[in-house]
Amino acid sequence: MTKQALSFSRKDSAKFFKTLNKRVNDYFKDNNIKRTGNWKLYTKAIVMFALLIVPVVFILTVDLPGWAQLLLMVVVGIGMAGVGMNVMHDANHGSFSSKKWVNKLMGSSIYILAGNDYNWKVQHNVLHHTYTNIQGHDEDIDAGRIIRFSKHTKWLKIHKYQKYYAFFLYGLLTANWAITTDFTQTYRYLKRKLAYGKLPSPATQWTKLIIGKIVYYAIWVALPLLLGFAWWQVLIGFLVMHYTAGIILSVIFQLAHVMPNTEMPLPDKDGNIKNTWAIHQLFTTSNFSPKSWLAEFYTGGLNRQVEHHLFSNVSHVHYRKIAKIVKETANEFSLPYNEYKTFSKAVLEHYNQLKALGKKPSLA
Repeated sequence: MTKQALSFSRKDSAKFFKTLNKRVNDYFKDNNIKRTGNWKLYTKAIVMFALLIVPVVFILTVDLPGWAQLLLMVVVGIGMAGVGMNVMHDANHGSFSSKKWVNKLMGSSIYILAGNDYNWKVQHNVLHHTYTNIQGHDEDIDAGRIIRFSKHTKWLKIHKYQKYYAFFLYGLLTANWAITTDFTQTYRYLKRKLAYGKLPSPATQWTKLIIGKIVYYAIWVALPLLLGFAWWQVLIGFLVMHYTAGIILSVIFQLAHVMPNTEMPLPDKDGNIKNTWAIHQLFTTSNFSPKSWLAEFYTGGLNRQVEHHLFSNVSHVHYRKIAKIVKETANEFSLPYNEYKTFSKAVLEHYNQLKALGKKPSLA
């Protein structure tokens, strides 16, 4: 089925984004710094890759008790999510480095995280960043029938209990990438001729996808089996790793958009969106823990999703500095700047949103 073509408003009489963009550009120009990553990002990349790789080396080469192996696989999952948020994410937005080949190389880290770069760029860069929180276009708010993220999604009786089970299902995110999601997305995106940049030929994309999966399973499944681990040990370790990474990534994603203070607008019958693209981002996106060094360091700046959505071509290492400019400009133009002071407060509000969306619409 062909999706309805959408158009954002071009009317911004106050010229919010023109003003904001000039101020942010002036910040980089006046301080003579690049918008891409720097030594802070490259150092962090080493830390995240170490979290991912070092525990695996220990498990494969040192005789450890079962509980230690499980604990280390949790660390691997933390590292997997860390690489995804800090390295792969910036690189596939083109902001990790000013050199295209470096971005391509670092963006390819998604293959050891169970994903595929073509699928990720279409879902994230094209659909999510363009049509944020618009039902039927932003796949990040489409959880199928099991979880209701939008008031525009059909309500089912099971949604009454989603406040209890949603967080448990979040852990399946990256495991789904590894098993089914990449195949269904490739089929769907190629059929719709969607791409971030040049559209790959179907043969090229399917070949990359299949080879990528073979290499992925060779590393994470075949190798430990060949080294003498029992099939059930490999299965448990695989699931623990993915569940840890999946729940971290899912929760971080949901705190940005499925919140009481973020809107989920629909287009009119002609496909027109009420606001300009930039103003739409302010209404549909939310930050959390703006003063937390740990949140900023580990999430790759995804605790500042407002800044990320407005300036996705800027590396996250600069978000703290430009956040003041974004917030002051939004306030100046009487526009929302959604933010929760702490991670725990944001999680609680996301739970409340799940609870509210789980109520039968006539009773909500």
